Parts: sequence; structure tokens; C-alpha cells
Amino acid sequence: MVRKSLHLLIALVPVLAAVNLPATIALLAMGTIFYSLAEASRRQGNPVLVVSDLTLIAAREKDMDGFVLGPVTLGLGALLSLLLYPLPAASIAIFALAFGDGFAGLVGTVVRGPRIPFLNGKTLAGSFACFAAVFIVTFGITSNPADSLIVAAAATFLEGIPAGNFDNIIIPFGVGMVAAKLLVP
Repeated sequence: MVRKSLHLLIALVPVLAAVNLPATIALLAMGTIFYSLAEASRRQGNPVLVVSDLTLIAAREKDMDGFVLGPVTLGLGALLSLLLYPLPAASIAIFALAFGDGFAGLVGTVVRGPRIPFLNGKTLAGSFACFAAVFIVTFGITSNPADSLIVAAAATFLEGIPAGNFDNIIIPFGVGMVAAKLLVP
């Protein structure tokens, strides 16, 4: 729950970017670098106050003995979205990462249901949650149901790829590309 709550915080990035894009890009880059240094320090036996504690609380059990990569890929996914796509598409990409991937993991864990074959434990409930969340945020930005369906389908497909922490890059990159194609004349 803590990991997914932190994951949802990336949704603040489009709000900050709408106010000051260059400052948001700088903040994301510095935050990603700071976390990387703090995590390297933790791995060497020198924990960084608050950051290392949150990392240990939020880390998956399988990541506990190594470098916890999720926050780095989360920051990079949002950063790439802001650098590659215009703001409406970048916002949709980051919201897909925050809400689509976030709710897919949350609902997929909480709601028992059928698992999708060959997708490392992904569930139908989680995939539906991803689709619904991305459709709602995309429709909220575009007011276009057809484009919202296409973006939500793309996000759900990308979220289903069993890529581990790299889904934090794959989802916003792919969703941003689809959204940019649909939104830019």
C-alpha cells in the first residue's frame, strides 16, 4: 500500500508542469539523482534519514537485497514524458503511470479474480482498473470518448507487459506517444 501510495504521488507532476515546466523538469531530475545517491548510500550501510526508511517500507521483498530501482524508473518515466511530448500528451502519459499502473497494482492485489495467462500474475480486475482510470483521466483532459478509449486500451496493453520496474518507463513512453499522435493535428 505504501509503495502504491508513493506511486500515485507522481500525479502531482503534470500539475507542477502546468505552473512551471522547466522547474518541474529540474525538480524531477534532481529528485531522481538524489534518490539514486541516497539508495547507493543505503546499500553501502549509510542510510539517509527518511529516504532510506521509506525505501525499505515501500520496497518489494525481492528488491530488499539490491538497489531499489522503482523510484528511479518512476522519475525517469515522468521526466521522459515531459521532455518528449507536449503538455496535454505528457500529462496523460504521467496520469496513466500514476493512476493506471497504480490502480492496476492496487486493485489486482486486493480483488481476487482470474489471472491473465503468461503475464506474471496480472489480473483481469487490475487490467480493468487500469483501463477505467486511464479512460477517466484522458476523457477529463480531452473530452473525446474515442481518443480516451484508444489511450486507455494502449495503457492497459502496456501495463500488461511483464516488465517489472521498467513499466514505469514503458507505460508513459507508449501512452505519451499514442496521446501525442491523437492530440496533435
